[in-house]
Amino acid sequence: MPTDCISYQNSGYFSSLMNDYLDQKPNLQSLYHRFPTLENFEAQILEKQTNFDDTSRASLVSVLQRQYAGTETSVLTQQNIAALASPFTFTVTTGHQLNLFSGPLYFLYKIISTINLTNELKTKYPHYNFVPIYWMATEDHDFEEINYFNFKGKKFRWNTASTGPVGRLSTEGLADFLEVYALEIGSSTNANTIKKLFEDSYLRHDNLADATRHLANALFGAQGLVILDADNSDLKKAFIPFVKEELIHQSSQKWVLETAEKLKDYTVQVNPREINLFFIEDNLRERIILENGTYKVNNTKIEFSETEIIKLLEKHPEKFSPNVIMRPLYQEVILPNLCYIGGGGEIAYWLELKSFFEAVKVTFPILLVRNSVLLATEKQAKKADKLDLSWKDLFSKQADLVNHKTKQFSEFPVDLTDLKEQLSKQFETLFELTNHTDQSFAGAVKAQEVKQTKGLENLEKRLLKAQKRKLSDVLERITELQNELFPNQSLQERQANFSEFYIENGANLIPTLISKLKPLEQNFNIITLGI
Repeated sequence: MPTDCISYQNSGYFSSLMNDYLDQKPNLQSLYHRFPTLENFEAQILEKQTNFDDTSRASLVSVLQRQYAGTETSVLTQQNIAALASPFTFTVTTGHQLNLFSGPLYFLYKIISTINLTNELKTKYPHYNFVPIYWMATEDHDFEEINYFNFKGKKFRWNTASTGPVGRLSTEGLADFLEVYALEIGSSTNANTIKKLFEDSYLRHDNLADATRHLANALFGAQGLVILDADNSDLKKAFIPFVKEELIHQSSQKWVLETAEKLKDYTVQVNPREINLFFIEDNLRERIILENGTYKVNNTKIEFSETEIIKLLEKHPEKFSPNVIMRPLYQEVILPNLCYIGGGGEIAYWLELKSFFEAVKVTFPILLVRNSVLLATEKQAKKADKLDLSWKDLFSKQADLVNHKTKQFSEFPVDLTDLKEQLSKQFETLFELTNHTDQSFAGAVKAQEVKQTKGLENLEKRLLKAQKRKLSDVLERITELQNELFPNQSLQERQANFSEFYIENGANLIPTLISKLKPLEQNFNIITLGI
């Protein structure tokens, strides 16, 4: 089977910003605090220990214990929650939306990266405790992004409406959804396990936050994962000073815009607003905007004076929800966190925030790109071997792959580069002759060069096309295999749901991933299942 590995930078699926971050390019070094190496965590621990308000730990532990009430919790998770009361305990955090039934595969990879990094840190720094945190994005409101998942190329969508924070959304109606999904996955032992997991998560919990907690706990509780819903009044009390600063002085926009200017050569991930906060209730999540000294809740008739909104904040902090700019700050204020693990898009917007963190005197976390994985069956790996395909081949764009393999399998050269180079040299001789004649001859020579070069290029295209027809059988097998591994010519981890692989591999799936993924290595992991 293919044995080469692919770095993130060579995979073709990472942005130029992420490639430059991973390469530690000098122009980006002012935008992050410490690069993710095991050795760099020592200084991060000492800094966070100095700057974190340990008085908030008791509230954090109390909130988590209440949120886990009624949840069958592993001993390790219970120990991790209790350990958060100690000033020698720190967290590694990943965040994710409340995608239906976990959404795409990379949900697993985020959490496994987080769990595995805490284990590496425990080995390296045995005098401290390290707790893996999954921060549920319960306050998001873009339901269209999370109300579906894909199974073997089919989209299963939850048809309901949501206008408020998705974590508070009722799970009513998902019994009908499960009936449709259950017909698709069959009745094998593993399929029945998946059905029960869905049923226990979504049909026995009243809202999406509780359902997602159950799901993540069922999958990763044995590894000590701690799942946090930060849509909580007690937790937000610690964030009141920062919300007040945002409401009165709107300072985040200034700092983030200054940093974004340093990223002008890249695609900026997020743009700050004047006030980066939402007003939330069960069925409402709308931006807070400031107009002529009055604070208004967008698309409603709700409005406040400055005195009124500050009074409301101090009495009901749960009504104020951070947006994408403020949420990272909220996370780092309430957690003794060392590192945030996310995908390329997430790390990109974190890079816009460092100067803002410095301005408000909150330690900026280490930023780690999560593990990325391509899962293959043993049959697919053998097929790739038989077709003489490397993993590098399979990661390339399909048109490039087909052209490359056509040239490789052809019994004679399809690439006419040598002939084009010979033609170019012949015209160089003719151009020398033009020095001894008038300019009209030079123009004629140039026109002839363009004509003949274009003729060779057209012949090359026709030759390549003819060889593709001749090699159509093997090329079809190649594209079929690539389409299996890269559905919709996209990354598998962004398309497929974990249940597709659980049905084939059962309870071994997650332990296999945990054993093979190394969070601090910068390689796209190719894992062949079933061997």
